[in-house]
Amino acid sequence: MNEAKNILDELNERSREVFRLVVESYLDSGDPVGSRTLTRSLSEKVSAATIRNVMQDLEYLGLLNSPHVSAGRVPTQMGLRMFVDGFLEVTDPTEADREKIEATLTGSNTADVGGMLDRVGAALSGVTRGASLVLAPKQEAEIRHIEFVSLAHDRALVVLVFAGGHVENRLFTPPPGQTPSSMREAANFLNTLIEGRTLSDARAVIRKEIAARRQQIDSLARDMVESGLAVWDDGEGDSARLIVRGRSNLLAEEGYGEELDRIRSLFDDLERKRDIEQFLDLAEEGEGVRIFIGSENKLFSLSGSSLVVSPYMNADRKIIGAVGVIGPTRLNYGRIVPIVDYTAQLVGKLISDRS
Repeated sequence: MNEAKNILDELNERSREVFRLVVESYLDSGDPVGSRTLTRSLSEKVSAATIRNVMQDLEYLGLLNSPHVSAGRVPTQMGLRMFVDGFLEVTDPTEADREKIEATLTGSNTADVGGMLDRVGAALSGVTRGASLVLAPKQEAEIRHIEFVSLAHDRALVVLVFAGGHVENRLFTPPPGQTPSSMREAANFLNTLIEGRTLSDARAVIRKEIAARRQQIDSLARDMVESGLAVWDDGEGDSARLIVRGRSNLLAEEGYGEELDRIRSLFDDLERKRDIEQFLDLAEEGEGVRIFIGSENKLFSLSGSSLVVSPYMNADRKIIGAVGVIGPTRLNYGRIVPIVDYTAQLVGKLISDRS
């Protein structure tokens, strides 16, 4: 980013205008931009040959690229980053865009956070014509009861009963040597500690209890307790949930060619929930909207796509989730950024009001 900023500072007015027009035209059409096209748009009257020389200089600086020998230019990843940082003009979302987002939540049951966020994702995808990503907050319901059920020597079931009656069943591989008796002992031990606590609270309490009473607990039961903790930490159940909507918006785009395979690979990764927690990490680095282009972040580096993401907060101003849009690098950033920002603020307010 610093390199792009330094280059921007060194450009003269003509080079800056040519660069801006190339990027804006590319973001609008997706097509390479030629010198003759620019002669009709520049504020000063110069020849196509002069513009070609400027474009060659910009290509030498790494800001533009020529996809074919006889074609016009398109911005590189560094060029897009420089445009976003130095030229992008962001305004408020339009009234029509705001109404489409708000319409999905008006009169809805905000107690059902998962359903609300799924509707938000659908609306965000529909408005932006991209794929929306919504990272839901972790569920922190209080636990009422826990039970371990042996299914086979290498497979067991943990049953979690939450306050309000919600029940979750999770399969896991128990430590070697477990018996129905040791599983009952582990469950009894846990149930004396966890009732009325959330999973996060229970983890800390149980670990403290294990350390304090380690000599009092049968070694096999202790293994079961620790295995149960591992199950809770494995990224399923109460962990943050990623909602992906609008995949078809990306896959239906024309003109991708080889990009389609990489886009499909991206969503295969997302649907397998790889590196999902990193999505929240991206947003937690600071308030407000962040833009990642191409390989600037590991999660989307293979897709050649851009991510516009913003965190949302609860009533205590704590980041608990994020919303975002992923699309081709030629996203209409000026329109997408305020939409994502507005959606994140709206979700945060709804969750805060619910609290």
